[in-house]
Amino acid sequence: MARLIYSAIASLDGYTVDADGRFDWAAPDEAVHASVNDLIRPVGTYLYGRRMYDTMAVWQTMGEGEPPVVQDFADLWRAADKVVYSTTLTEVTTPRTRLVPAFDPAEVRDLLDRTDRDVGIGGPGLAAAAIRAGLVDEYHLVLVPILVGGGTRALPDGIRIPLDLREERRFADGTMLLRYTRRAS
Repeated sequence: MARLIYSAIASLDGYTVDADGRFDWAAPDEAVHASVNDLIRPVGTYLYGRRMYDTMAVWQTMGEGEPPVVQDFADLWRAADKVVYSTTLTEVTTPRTRLVPAFDPAEVRDLLDRTDRDVGIGGPGLAAAAIRAGLVDEYHLVLVPILVGGGTRALPDGIRIPLDLREERRFADGTMLLRYTRRAS
């Protein structure tokens, strides 16, 4: 059985984008990027909402002529299957991608049961639905040393889930990578 892993790059105050919708402050340096690449290697499928898919789709053509760490990420992303949940998209533009109109926790549980590779979930809106449904097994949070004061929260309000810290990495630029698993009951 695969794990469902939510990964997010967030400001220290917990936002994935600031109040203006910008996330340029979240661009990882080479060391952070390499660590993120290592964390996503086991992922065989990504689950995205429309906005996160629109953001990530650039990786389909990105990477050529880029630094090796960027090329590595692009290769990993292209090799994975993608499921995009959207009621507004009529088609997807990347290979290995299917469009589904609505998030269904039962379908995600079935996917996790029948695959041997981990499943990543991206985007705080879609992740919130999976978190509330009790589906997320692991949380990868990359905390950037900046306060942005508002925007889109990385984690939803109104939840309480005990977690166990499995890994922490500190980077020279002040970024922290935290990996948590849901505590067994």
